[in-house]
Amino acid sequence: MPITVDVPQRTDAFPAPTNRSLSRRRFGTMALASGAAAWLSSLSAQALPASEEARVIDFEWVDPTRDRAVPARLYWPASATRKGPVPLIVFSHGLGGSRKGYSYLGEGWSARGIASLHIQHVGSDQTLWEGNPILLLDRLDGAADEQEAIERTRDVRFGLDRLLHRDNPFQTAIDRKRVVAAGHSYGANTTLILTGAQVIRNGKPIGGRDPRFTASIVISAPPFYGEADLAAVLASADVPSLHVTTTEDTIRIPGRYSPVQDRIDVFNAIPTARKALVVFQGGSHSVFTDRSLRNGGPLNPLVKRATMEAGIAFLDLVHRSDPAPMEEWNVTWKPILAAAPVPFPVPTRQADRRRRA
Repeated sequence: MPITVDVPQRTDAFPAPTNRSLSRRRFGTMALASGAAAWLSSLSAQALPASEEARVIDFEWVDPTRDRAVPARLYWPASATRKGPVPLIVFSHGLGGSRKGYSYLGEGWSARGIASLHIQHVGSDQTLWEGNPILLLDRLDGAADEQEAIERTRDVRFGLDRLLHRDNPFQTAIDRKRVVAAGHSYGANTTLILTGAQVIRNGKPIGGRDPRFTASIVISAPPFYGEADLAAVLASADVPSLHVTTTEDTIRIPGRYSPVQDRIDVFNAIPTARKALVVFQGGSHSVFTDRSLRNGGPLNPLVKRATMEAGIAFLDLVHRSDPAPMEEWNVTWKPILAAAPVPFPVPTRQADRRRRA
């Protein structure tokens, strides 16, 4: 059954808030502002594992087959947090981002024993905001072009190839059965393509699936602009997936508009039952970026930490068949949720063994 979320909708765009909804939002914001300090303080008391030894390594890779630079940043867990082979998340940034962004995810995941490799896409990275502002629209159009979407998937595959290459000192410690694709916004589209999404051109499917990815974390996924049949585009995106959005997750950039419902539609169109949806109450599309507290006020650090921890709980469900962390996550973060992820069924005996372990 398709998931619905109680957010204002209409067929063309979001309506202006009514007095009633505006009052409720203001009340919620006031309540959050007054209580967030105490709540955040209590959460801070539940300290993340020490990460002084965690390593951050920048790679200046170049793909010779495309003559394209593929900078990357690796967050590698401290030895104290590693237990056996290390899971890996490969992260793709949104339009205008870089490998240095989304550091709260890299730092948080590495503190919990999960490595993350953040890929920078030179055709749609932070350089878009540089140069003549009159030409910004042209640069954005080029970055959102279908060819660049494909090049981004090649960036990720190349970065993963390099990290897993026999000459890379980290490759022997990585658990190749627990490699996950993740991304925000444009990077969420990249993630979906890497895990099965495809379009038809001249009667032939075009995609970029990489079978090494066993799951995906999809944050604020835009629609596939220009594609009328979302279900057809996502028909083969069948790996377990976690989808994250907010009730105010609207995309507004020149030439592109996408309301919150698009995020829900992407989730609903994923054909597998092995999926989960997180919807935060409030927070803009950019609340998931490294922007300051002015982007979402006291909600900002809460959404960031909750998103990071949701990824960990989801991977416990997928890779360890253990629903308990996700159930605990729902309880912890209930005050800021409009919709909580529902753990999908896992083999009971396997889940029991994981709990005892």
